[in-house]
Amino acid sequence: MSGTSLDGLDICYVRFDDDNYFEILQAETINYSSDWRTKLAEAYKYSAMDLCQLDVEFGYFLGEQVKEFIQRNDIQQVDFVSSHGQTIFHQPQKSFTLQIGNGAAIASRCQQKVVCDFRTQDVVLGGQGAPLVPIGDELLFNQYDACLNLGGFSNISLNRKEKRIAFDICPINIVLNHYSKQLGKEYDENGVFAEQGKVNNELVAELNELEFYQQSFPKSLGYEWVESKFLTIVDKYDISIEDKLRSCVEHFVIQIKNIFALYDINNVLITGGGVRNLFFINRLRKLTNVEIIIPNDNLIDFKEALIFAFLGYRRVHNKINCLASVTGASRDHSSGVIYNL
Repeated sequence: MSGTSLDGLDICYVRFDDDNYFEILQAETINYSSDWRTKLAEAYKYSAMDLCQLDVEFGYFLGEQVKEFIQRNDIQQVDFVSSHGQTIFHQPQKSFTLQIGNGAAIASRCQQKVVCDFRTQDVVLGGQGAPLVPIGDELLFNQYDACLNLGGFSNISLNRKEKRIAFDICPINIVLNHYSKQLGKEYDENGVFAEQGKVNNELVAELNELEFYQQSFPKSLGYEWVESKFLTIVDKYDISIEDKLRSCVEHFVIQIKNIFALYDINNVLITGGGVRNLFFINRLRKLTNVEIIIPNDNLIDFKEALIFAFLGYRRVHNKINCLASVTGASRDHSSGVIYNL
């Protein structure tokens, strides 16, 4: 699993005994080199030919990392490798999405069956191609009112009227990391930079008026939206980077709080890298009365990787892994391309 925040490659070795039980056996995050981080961050600017080349190159890299992970942990049994890839373009309104990390290239390096490209089929069936994690929330984590992921984007899933619904709420780390880099850090550790800033109420109010927040689900966000709609607003304001971070945190918390209230959520399981932003979590606790449940480190860091393994598990067994109630596709379906060696 490689997310939009580009903080590293998550590899999770998990056992599924059925559709309702899992056990994480090994898990590890492999940090990207500065070279890979730059390539992936700038890939949306590449020519078609260069992007095709990067797709295969990144696939080779993923396959090599999986092979080394298997060897390092002395893993004896692997049924398949499930890969999300790295999202470069996501424009479901134009019927396309692109995650690079060529599945055949992965398989050629790790010598395992590979399941990948989970989003494309959903998009061409009229769906958003995202979020895809809710099938796992529905079957593996249904004891909670809602599941909230704080990654590059924040997204939530919950069950309403016997149907799982889910959607992106707002950007999170993709924005916070962007401004932290201007202060010489890859991310705002514990939210220290944001905590030093002051809220610019005018900026927060303008962000709260973005059209996306007025739309009903299904809906999803991509980097293109962040760059063209969100950052352009923030950068209009002649304020310190710390104030921009603080104002963005306040905006994000308000948006999440609004969703909690709208769906009458009493408790929520929160995972993803944003959980480690203590200032953000403290602001969320202060502004809401919802019981916030933070699990063990493995689930915080590897829940998305775990569920993409679950998507692969269900695809290999030809079971539904994409829910129309979540994505807006014309029907439930089993998505993913399988490369058999």
